[in-house]
Amino acid sequence: MHSEEIEIRTGSTEVVHELNAECERFLDGVGGSDGLLHVWVPHATAGLAIIETGAGSDDDLLTALRDLLPADNRWRHRHGSPGHGRDHVLPAVVPPYASIPVLGGRMTLGTWQSVCLVDTNTDNPSRHVRLSFLAG
Repeated sequence: MHSEEIEIRTGSTEVVHELNAECERFLDGVGGSDGLLHVWVPHATAGLAIIETGAGSDDDLLTALRDLLPADNRWRHRHGSPGHGRDHVLPAVVPPYASIPVLGGRMTLGTWQSVCLVDTNTDNPSRHVRLSFLAG
């Protein structure tokens, strides 16, 4: 298995950050074979989604998460910025992992699909993402 950890700077705002370029670069480095790309976010307050980006869906996802998980004082987990407890619930809704089949060294995503880091935690401006490739 080939594996590499990358750092993504998400800044101080909620973000859906597309990872396709990083995933493709990683796959180029492991050779053009078939297998499985596993993407993992080792954080308690971030997740991964496969979603269309650039046409508003990424903003729609953040809006839906704000509606589902409001940043208010209802959360028992209270350290950090107000409403930070919701960030700790996020990975139960947007999981911290994704697995994508790879054929001929390329992800088999649909036409409009992107692998995206979803980060609503404005207290942590830097994230790590582990990319792992298991050849088939």
